[in-house]
Amino acid sequence: MLRSVGAALGVGALAWLVVGGQVPSTSGPAQASAMAAVADEGPGYAVEDFGYPNADRILAEQGITLKRGDGHIVLADCASATDLLEVWSRATEKICFRVTGTIGYLTLEIPAVFAVKGNSYSAQVEMTAGAEEKTFDVNKNAWTPVGESADDQGRDFMLMEIRTAK
Repeated sequence: MLRSVGAALGVGALAWLVVGGQVPSTSGPAQASAMAAVADEGPGYAVEDFGYPNADRILAEQGITLKRGDGHIVLADCASATDLLEVWSRATEKICFRVTGTIGYLTLEIPAVFAVKGNSYSAQVEMTAGAEEKTFDVNKNAWTPVGESADDQGRDFMLMEIRTAK
């Protein structure tokens, strides 16, 4: 017990010296000045741009452009799990996405998309054909015709965005 009281008194005395500005410097004024300059700079900032990780590699390997998202819709191996969102394209065949969280979004570019198979989430896809933009609601756990399959002119549509909600 005497040891604990001694340690507490030592810590208290050290705190009193620090607050009072009376900490003896063993390194000299140059060292104290350098420490103050570093402390004044503060920590660096981490800025999240929501860019999709390894997007360049995925474009080169799979021919799809993944741009930005909130991390709740991610590219997945179609054989890796159940309850995946499936996008079917004449340019790249089947592409799967794992959806997590209560809401999610992903901006991307997949050309010639004609169907989407929903999962247990409510989903919408935004697509373009030239200057025209269309939004399609994706049926839960079922196939939804989108793009050229749902277009009376049979035009190619580019998938631009996926949004999901639980």
